[in-house]
Formats: sequence, C-alpha cells, structure tokens
Amino acid sequence: MTELNDCEPRKVKVIGPYTFSIGDTRGLSAYTRGGLFKQVKMPVVLNFKSFKSALEEPEYFYSDFSKFDRPAQLHVGFQALHAFAAANNGRMPRPGNDDDATEVIRLANQINDAWSQKTELDDKLLKQLAYQATGDLSPMVAVFGGLVAQEVLKACTGKFSPINNFMYFDALECLPIGFEPKEADLAPVGSRYDGQIAVFGREFQEKLSNYREFLVGSGAIGCEMLKNWAMMGIASGENGVIHVTDMDTIEKSNLNRQFLFRPADVGKLKSDTAAEAVAKMNPDIAGKIVTHQDRVGLETEVVYNDEFYESIDGVTNALDNVVARKYMDQRCVFYRKPLLESGTLGTKGNTQVVIPHLTESYSASQDPAEKQIPICTLKNFPHAIEHTIQWARDLFEGLFTQPAESVNA
Repeated sequence: MTELNDCEPRKVKVIGPYTFSIGDTRGLSAYTRGGLFKQVKMPVVLNFKSFKSALEEPEYFYSDFSKFDRPAQLHVGFQALHAFAAANNGRMPRPGNDDDATEVIRLANQINDAWSQKTELDDKLLKQLAYQATGDLSPMVAVFGGLVAQEVLKACTGKFSPINNFMYFDALECLPIGFEPKEADLAPVGSRYDGQIAVFGREFQEKLSNYREFLVGSGAIGCEMLKNWAMMGIASGENGVIHVTDMDTIEKSNLNRQFLFRPADVGKLKSDTAAEAVAKMNPDIAGKIVTHQDRVGLETEVVYNDEFYESIDGVTNALDNVVARKYMDQRCVFYRKPLLESGTLGTKGNTQVVIPHLTESYSASQDPAEKQIPICTLKNFPHAIEHTIQWARDLFEGLFTQPAESVNA
C-alpha cells in the first residue's frame, strides 16, 4: 500500500485487539506486510456565539449534577445583579440588606419574564446571591483563578477543548444550617477580611482569627493551604496559631507546583520557607506560624503528645503517602479532632472532611495500593527496599536513558 506514504491523514477505527480499519482501501494496492504509521491529532475548529446571543441562548457547563437547576437560575440572577449595579451607580447589593435583595429578586423576575427560555426561580437562592454579592472568598478565588489560567493556556496553545460558554459554581452548602445573620454582623469593618465577613459574618471571622490548626506537610497541597489560610486570616488573632511540619528540603523540581518557593530557596527547609512566604502575604499572621521538621509517627509522639493535641482545634493533612495519612487519622480519632484530608495524583485530586461523631474516618475506607512512590519519599526518606530500587532506577535513567533520548529526539 505505497499510496499511503505521505497521504492525507486517515481516521483509524479499532475493530479488535489485533485489527483495525483505515477506511476504504479499494483504490490502493495490495497490503504485503509490516509498515510504520504516525498518529496525527486533527485540529477541531470551534465557533462561539456572540455574547448577546449566548445570553439569550446559553449553554451551561455543569460542575455539580446534584444542582442541575442552578445554572439557569444563576444565569438570570447575575444579570439581575448587573442591572441592580447599573441602576445604583455601580453599587452592588449590601450584605444582608433585605431591601436590596428584594430589588434583585424583582429585577430577576423581570428579566426571566422577558427571556425566551424562562425558568423557575427560587427566591431563597436569589436572596443569598444578593446578600453575598460583595463577598470575596480566597478559596473560591483560587478555584476560578485556576480555571481562568487553564482557559488562557488553552487559547494560547490551541490544545485541549475550552469551556463552552457559561459555567456557574456555587457552594451554598458551606453556610451553616439555619444561618440568618443580621445585617450589622455582615457589614464591613474596614479590614482586609470584609469580603469574607460579607458572607459568613463578623462572629465567624473572629473564630477563624483565633483558630489553632496543625498542618502536616508543606509541599504542593500545603503551600495552597497556607496561602488560603493567610488570605482568610486564620490564626491572625491573639490566640491563633498554625503548626506546620515537613522534614523535606526544597528541590528544583518542586518549583513548578509549590508556588511559595523560589529558585533562591532551593536547599532550604519547606516548612520554614513556606511560613516566611505567607507571612509576607499577610503580616497579620507573622509570628503565628510555628514550624517543625518532624516526621509524624510513633517515634515523634514525644513531640506531638497529649498536650499538643489538646492545644489545637483541628488537623489538615497535606501528605504524599497512605501510611502517614492513616497514622494521622488514628491520632485524630483518638483525640477527637476534625481532620481535613486531601491528596493529588497528576491532574486528579480528592478531599475528605472527617468530623468526630459525624462522619466516617479516613481509615474506614481502603485506598487502592500506591502504584507510584512519591518523589519526596525517594529523595529524603527511602525507608523500604522498593524505595532504594526505584531510586537506583531513576538514577540510571537520568544518567544513561534520558540524555540519549534527548539527543535522538
């Protein structure tokens, strides 16, 4: 089939484990044997509606299928917020103000009645949207900042499919059950946390500022946690404190995802460097972070003892191995402390909130066996024969395999 040489790309259809089809071959010579092929990714041309047309005929990206009816309502609600701001010289509804919320609901119903895709509106949802219009929560900002950065990279590189039109995301389940604060409790006080107070109230912010948390690990997840906590003002009060432990030092390979570290920090301790970085972001927590370099386990129970656990309010895991996660879970169960468990693997991630007497613990469900050995474990604490074997394999590939592949590429 010499006609296939330098031909236009053909679509391949897999028929079975050992057979595939390349389409109509009647005009080609007989196949003899062998042959090489190259995979070609065909470009896809995407066309987007104008903003005016998209507003009228929206397509939604669903982030939570348990809230299937929310995007359409929020689509109307955000238009009502813009209409409110236009009628009030750019001012958004005041936090917890019933008059402003009533006006937003009226505008939303007016917009919905004129819409060709009229939807059923929930006044309670629109009321919360108006109450929180001036809110600004660091974790939510981080989520949308990541999404926007991804979309920019997609546009610049032409790789991967962009989000098509509108994506609405809400997390109203974060509000306490029966949460109905007074307007005075949500009013700004002239601090950097006013955006957060507008959502959760002044009393909640006071609790955050005096919270005492233990962060285990200050790598990729730990950096994100510390940054968010600094922006939220956790431990910024008189009685607040953050304990963070990590025995690792910073390596050059960490810099692409552990964003609190810079090239000049290579070789320094992660916990110390991360604490210094977030203290610069928010001077309110300067001196409020106590750093440790201890590996959590039986051998450090003299450090993390009864007195230590009784002095903290909660624990957050930012670990890279199941053994340490299970150990911390056991400690939290024993001392009845809430635990925020999280982990990443490539582009995948998971979180689990463990609350004493309310949810199951981390160890109650079995994680699949780890197929990969964490890099930090290999570099800093190889404690099993498998670790030393993998360390040797990585060294061999770095010395003899990767340079040759780079030369031949």
